[in-house]
Parts: sequence; structure tokens; C-alpha cells
Amino acid sequence: MKLDVLTKDGEKTGRQIELPESIFGVEPNEHSMYLAVKLYNANQRQGTHKTKGRSEIKGSTRKLHKQKGTGGSRKGDIKNPLFRGGGTVFGPQPRSYGFSLNKKVKRLAKLSALSVKATGGDLLIVEDIKLEEPKTKEFQSILKGLSLDNTKSTLVMGEADKNVLLSARNIKKANVALYSELNTYSILNSDKLVFSESGLNRLIEELN
Repeated sequence: MKLDVLTKDGEKTGRQIELPESIFGVEPNEHSMYLAVKLYNANQRQGTHKTKGRSEIKGSTRKLHKQKGTGGSRKGDIKNPLFRGGGTVFGPQPRSYGFSLNKKVKRLAKLSALSVKATGGDLLIVEDIKLEEPKTKEFQSILKGLSLDNTKSTLVMGEADKNVLLSARNIKKANVALYSELNTYSILNSDKLVFSESGLNRLIEELN
């Protein structure tokens, strides 16, 4: 598959780049993508939820009334889980929601996501973008030139550029990522995936 290289104004440069079939033309594996997205979301959870059990509640340990003869039920101390303010039975405790995923499955998921974007026509290639200074307005004009001003998009770069990052961070639907930060979730979460030339070349080198 060949794609045209565009300028930041959305015009064709007359050059094309061949996308390797081994990266952008694999048969998508939906289950591997599901697992990779599930892992990403699980790792975003802090897992700091906590309730106090009976032994952690402050209160008297005095037995509320004698065991027999009252006509009522048997009761222990005021920290009984059946009472308001008592301990919680089997409440949530701090934990990690992460789980392990095979490297081959992660790779397959990433290749599947890239192939979905490529075959669906949701992948663009632009010349490397350089900004003299951080300008949100200038980055917005680039998005407009690429017809992405109202589209959730991710610009994938070959190396970090502070001016580009600062220019894009206040635009709600625009994301900027290094090729090494790209994962299955970020690919699928974008309506359009925009590669700079250097970003695409570095990604192909990494995945080949």
C-alpha cells in the first residue's frame, strides 16, 4: 500500500511512501486488540479504594448487653458490621488491576490496530512539522489544512519537539505522541492517525 506524503497545508508533495504489508497489512485480530485495550485501561486504575474492617474501627470493645435474658438478639461490641458505623464486611482493599500480557499478543494487537487504520483510510503521512515557537493558533491552522480541525487525531513524531507539544496540548481533540509511545489504545482511540515522515520511518524500523 502506498500513501501520498502531504505538506502541513494538506497539499500533495508528489512523493509516496510504501507501507510494509507486515506492519500495515496484517489480518486484524480483534481479541488481541481487546486484551491490549483492557490492559491499558486496567493500568490507569489507581486501586487505592479502601474500607475499614471491624478490627480497624475506633470504638469500645464492651459487650452491649448480656448474652441471654434480654429477649433480643445476641450482640458483641459497637464495631459489629451490622450496626451503623461498624466495620465493613469484605469491603474493597488496595490492589493492582494490572495483569500480564504476552509480548507477542501485544505486538499482534498493535499491528492489528495499525492495519485497521491503514485499510480504513484513517492514516495520513505529513512532512516533519517544525514550529519556531509554541503557537496554538498555528497548530490549529495545520489541523485545518489537513481537514482534522473537528476530528480526534494523533500526530506521531520521530523525536520530541517541545514547541509542537505545547502548541497542541490545549486543543481538545488533538494529541501528539512519539513513535515509541504509540500503543494499541492510542491508535484505536484516534479517528485519524497522522504520521510525520520521521515518525513513520522510526516506527517501521522498530517493528521490523
